[in-house]
Formats: sequence, C-alpha cells, structure tokens
Amino acid sequence: MGIGFIALVVFIGLIIFWSAVLKRNIGEAMIVGFIVTALFGGADAPRLIWEGLVFGATNEVLFAAMAFVFMAYLIDKTLIINKLVEILNSLLGRLPGGAAHVSTFGSALMGMISGSGSGNTASVGSITIPWMIRSNWKKEQAATIAAGNAGLGTIFPPSGSMFILLGFAPIAAVVSEGQLYIAMLVAGTYQVVYRIILISWFVYRNKIKALPADFIQPLKQSFRIGWTSLFIFLGIIIPVLITIGPLAESLIANPSVGGEAMDGISLIVWVPVLIIFISLLVGFAKLPKSASDWSEFLKKSMPGFSVIGVLLLFAFAASEVLGQLGLAEDLTSLMESLNLAPWLIVLLVGVLVVLVAGPLSSTATLTAVGLVSFSALVSAGVEPVVAVIALLMFSSTEGASPPSSAPIFIASGIAGAEPEKTFIPLVVYYVIPIFILGYLMAMGILPLPI
Repeated sequence: MGIGFIALVVFIGLIIFWSAVLKRNIGEAMIVGFIVTALFGGADAPRLIWEGLVFGATNEVLFAAMAFVFMAYLIDKTLIINKLVEILNSLLGRLPGGAAHVSTFGSALMGMISGSGSGNTASVGSITIPWMIRSNWKKEQAATIAAGNAGLGTIFPPSGSMFILLGFAPIAAVVSEGQLYIAMLVAGTYQVVYRIILISWFVYRNKIKALPADFIQPLKQSFRIGWTSLFIFLGIIIPVLITIGPLAESLIANPSVGGEAMDGISLIVWVPVLIIFISLLVGFAKLPKSASDWSEFLKKSMPGFSVIGVLLLFAFAASEVLGQLGLAEDLTSLMESLNLAPWLIVLLVGVLVVLVAGPLSSTATLTAVGLVSFSALVSAGVEPVVAVIALLMFSSTEGASPPSSAPIFIASGIAGAEPEKTFIPLVVYYVIPIFILGYLMAMGILPLPI
C-alpha cells in the first residue's frame, strides 16, 4: 500500500471527522486535510504545499465557481427566480398536485442556475411548500418533496460538485466540460421524469386536488410580469450552441474563426458571465443605485464566496499533492489486486458515495472520495463521462439523506413539520431510487450521450 493511498485515507477521514463529528466548517476541514496530506511528502512538504496552492489558485474552474456564486446571488436578489416560479405555477398549478410539480421543475431550474441543494430548498421551497400545504399536502409530505428535490442542484449543470470533479487533473484529462454538460442535462432529466411519476402517484394515493384558483396567476399575467426572466437561459443556450453540435463544427471549419479560437471558449466560464450580464439588464430595477448601496449589496455576497472559494482552492490543491504522492499508481495497483467483478465495483462505489453523502454535502463528498471513486469506476470499464455522471447521481442523494442533511431541516422548518417523520420516506422514495438510477447509468443500461 503506497504513500499516496495512505494519504488519501487520512485526507478522507479528516474531512469526515472535522465536518461530521466536530461540526466545523467544511472549509476548515479542507485546509486541515490539505496540510496533513502534504506532510506525507516529508522534506518535500513545503514544495508540495506551494505547488498545490499554485495549481488550485490558477485553475479556471475556481474562477468559474466564483462567477456562479455571484450569479446565483444576483438572480436571487433581483427576484428573477421568483418570476420563473410564478410562470411555472401558472402552467402547472391547475393540475392536481401542481404545487409539487412546480417544486420539482423550480428546483431543476434553480439547480441549473445555482447548483446548490440547500439553495434549492430555501428559495424554491419557501414559495412552493406553503402552496403544497394549502392544496392539502401534509406538512411532512411537502417537506419530503422539497428536500428530495434538493439533489437536482447537484445533477443539473452547473454545480459545485461538477466543478470539484473537473478540477481533478486525472478527470479533466479525459472528460471535456462540453461532454459533461450535455450528459448532466440528460441525467438530470431522468431524475425529473422519475419525480413526475412519483408525485403523480402521491397525488393519486392521497387524493390531492389542484391549487385554489385564487392562488394561481393567469399565464398571461405571470408571463407579462416575468417574461424577461426567461432571457437568463440564453446565457446557457448560447455558449452550448457555440461549443457543441453543428454550429460549433461549422465555426471550427471556418478559416476566419479556426479551431484554436474555439478551443479558447470555456463553457463553464462563459455561462455564468453571460447570465450575470443578462441578470444585470433584466433585474436592473432591483439593483442598488448608489455607491453605498452597491457596497452593502456586494458585502452580503461575500459569505458565499468564502465558503466555495476555500473549498475548491484546497480541494484542487490537495488533488495535486495526492497526485505527486503517487495516488494514481496506488489506486491502479489496488484495483488490480482486488480483481472484483465490474458490477460489484460499481455497486460498492455507489454505496460508499451515498453513505459519505449522508453526513456531508455533495461537494464535500466528492472532494473526499470523488477521485478514488472515479478511478475505481473507470477500472471497472465505465466510460469516464459516465463515471462522473454516476458519481454526481450518487452524491445528489445528500439532500435526502437523513439524519444530518441541511435541506431536510430547511424544508421541515418552512413546513412546520417534524424532520424525523421525513426520514424513512426520503430514503424510500428518493435515496434508494436515485442510487438505482445512478447504478443503471454506470452499467450502461440507462443511456447517456458520451
């Protein structure tokens, strides 16, 4: 057993202990884990620390993540997400159980925008949970659906978990951001379809009725008020069309553009930049107007930057150190010596990720076990893109994994429900089925574009 593997085990153990046992900030856990990992280099520790920090600080994924944090904050403060949810409610609210469907689609939209499980539950749940309760959903059911939808913030691109995995050099070498973006959209759609079927069954079983008419704006009215909010999706559509598909191929073939220029377009950088620009235009009326107001506005966004910034910086730095300590070679040797059947390796990896995601967030989970899990899946014959999607699927159970998942308590608080009454339904209706979906994708039974 090589030094790289031992360092990885210590790194994972420290993160879990610091976060789940000591209940300290995940950013602190990453700093401690990184420093202790570098100490395994002995006399080379100072060099490893420096090179790890340089690698993390210069990684474009770090900038992209910071841009997404500000983008999510901007969309929230300019009430763009509220307008989108109102349009959804006008479309779906008249259906029996429509408020739960709005919760699902709203969480998917919020997932594409913010990539945050807790953010999904807090923003969308604060609107849809009262609507569900008013349309005769039990409080615990409303909280279960909202917390169960939190994982859509992990599987829909972009997400913090996606950034974590793309930041690992061995993964970035074999998985392009364009491939991953499209595959995540398809995987997220699988989850949404499952939730639609689940909610339809809930509606039938519990005889849920449609929302009262006075609680739903006519589509003409909600569209008139909020139609400009739809422009933010141009920030996703335009970069995707330019970098993937027939338009991208024609631009590459055009001598006046060329492949080198196209290679310089980073999907994960341009998506948040464009959405920020569009949000500033669309939400101009809600933005500060004076220098002092802008200062206060930006100051309130700082906590989001500090958490994700520290997490990603030290996650990438630790991955560089582990790479220099020979982790890749150690993992290859370990997989060869175990000689397990591919289906069993996929099963064990899935169970490991789901269990770790119980006490930790999806980003912390994939920081701790993402690289080793990816290596194990690839060694079992899983295509690299599919392996990343499977890990995102497994880790997306974190919002529904009792007993310490933040979205459970956020949703229960909004609903006025007892959190413990949601635990078994969450496991039965969300954790286990989503795990199965991820397993089927990894085994090639559910197709993904690769």
